Amino acid sequence: MSKLAKAFGSKYEQHKLSMLTRTFELGDHTFKVRVPSVAEIESIYDYFRNPDEAAVEAAYQKLIENIKDQTGEGVVKTDDDIVIEGRSMREAAKNKVVLQYRIVEYFKFLIPETNESLADLTYADIEEDFPLSIQIKIVDKINEAISPDYKEARGK
Repeated sequence: MSKLAKAFGSKYEQHKLSMLTRTFELGDHTFKVRVPSVAEIESIYDYFRNPDEAAVEAAYQKLIENIKDQTGEGVVKTDDDIVIEGRSMREAAKNKVVLQYRIVEYFKFLIPETNESLADLTYADIEEDFPLSIQIKIVDKINEAISPDYKEARGK
């Protein structure tokens, strides 16, 4: 039992889960969201700074699969990257991996209505049900639910 739980008593402990649960609606469905700890959010942001290099490399190889033999104006090849019209394909792969990681981790904050667990959720599972635009909308809604001042902080 935590120091706060001891101080606030058994009613606090009973209601703690409801205090850490928010909801949002999308379409005609109400989603429940667990408010994550500071450590969980920091872990996600740490991944942004240090993504899994193997995942980035795999995404990069898939991305350049059809363009690695491309030549011409606007295409610059280096030892470890292909830059097309000023856009690094390695950076694009990194951004893709980070975005997919963020989507998966935020979806894990959703509280299932059944006894299913989202602990082993993958991006492929999410992609199967939702197009990218809806995935991003859900992540934004989760952010708004867990951090009501989220849009103001982003300047929107």
